Amino acid sequence: MITTARPRRRAERSVGTVLRRLDSGQLLLICAAGLVAVAGVGYTAAAGLDRPEIAVAFGALIAVGELARLTMPGNREVAPIGAAAALGYTLLLDLSQHPLRHPALQVVAVIAVGMIAGALPHLAVGRPPRLDAMARRLLIGALPAFVFRPLADPLYELTKPPTSTWWPALAAMATLIAITLLIDVLIAALLRAEQVRTAFRVAVRDEINMAFPLGAAVGSSGVLLALATHSMDLVALLVFAAPLLVTQVAFRKYAGIRATYLQTVRALSRVTEVGGYVEPGHSRRVSRLAVAIGRELGMAEPELLELEYAALMHDIGQLSLRDPIPGGATVLTEPEQARRIAELGAEVIRQTGVLDRVAEVVRRQCDPITEDPPLSSRIIKVANAYDDLVGPSTDRDRAGAALERVRQSPGGSYDPHAIEALGRVIDRGRV
Repeated sequence: MITTARPRRRAERSVGTVLRRLDSGQLLLICAAGLVAVAGVGYTAAAGLDRPEIAVAFGALIAVGELARLTMPGNREVAPIGAAAALGYTLLLDLSQHPLRHPALQVVAVIAVGMIAGALPHLAVGRPPRLDAMARRLLIGALPAFVFRPLADPLYELTKPPTSTWWPALAAMATLIAITLLIDVLIAALLRAEQVRTAFRVAVRDEINMAFPLGAAVGSSGVLLALATHSMDLVALLVFAAPLLVTQVAFRKYAGIRATYLQTVRALSRVTEVGGYVEPGHSRRVSRLAVAIGRELGMAEPELLELEYAALMHDIGQLSLRDPIPGGATVLTEPEQARRIAELGAEVIRQTGVLDRVAEVVRRQCDPITEDPPLSSRIIKVANAYDDLVGPSTDRDRAGAALERVRQSPGGSYDPHAIEALGRVIDRGRV
């Protein structure tokens, strides 16, 4: 009794926490997805399933995809197998040359039930899905269904003798997938711009670079799955599920390596804190602040990742000092000593053999503006100076005084654009 009660309470607390963190855009997306799901399930329950064995087979594959969902870089929750299966069910024209006429609302019902079934095991162990990501997957799966299913009969007629041509169907599928991917990118960018406080154009660029390639692969898999059922029946699900699972395992390993890499860098950055060279939490605060400034200045996600690495390890050169700087505040040291510390830190980072660009950012963090250091270096210099003066304090007067002191530093010390971005970040309470 106790064993079953604990996971239930943990799941309830997790769901409550997720709901409290949602903004208005996410809630609107979830409500829209809920209404579409209720309409699809209600219609299907009243009208009955058309070809239930096909619906159950695709619903099961969608559930497997949802069960095997993963989180990609940028905290993007994806379920590529489930998305490919949903698209394949939408684009079905026939099975063994028998036309399929399941309506769009039945597609929505199959997607919704499959997603819920796949999410239940995660929910049972206290790992609820991100509701906004789940809602987006449902809506993006429903959109092509409402457009394509009314066209399924005319397109099927074109594939029959005497014409026996698949080009109109393929053109319709490709056009629909392209439009769906574009809409998905725009929705994701709107949500991300609100969540991480970045410009919409920057969020669109990041989504195109990071999420569009996976979306294109999912779209291609969905089309192939729909076409394969023309001659392979439901065996096509097994044939295509295997390579999709292998691909997803590779994606999961890649995401795991990225997460482990960041954890390793964070652990390395704490060496200076454990050794008493800097104040506890300094590296983490500078990293968060630098990333917020970088977003404010429109940096892309790969650049932000390098900025985060460099900011976490910006003070690692202090390990070479015989006597620690009081409080680790390099902003109070002589410029030459600060540059020497930066150069020593860059040498340490360069020894990894894979962080040469991060090492260059760290090396040039104390260079004057006249020497044109990289933008990431200029951002770290501003963030570090601010945190050296403020520390973990949340007093707004102290924060304002520290910002003003950085602003009034001698010309060429700090990048004015980074300072102004810092001011906007502080005003929004994003430190």
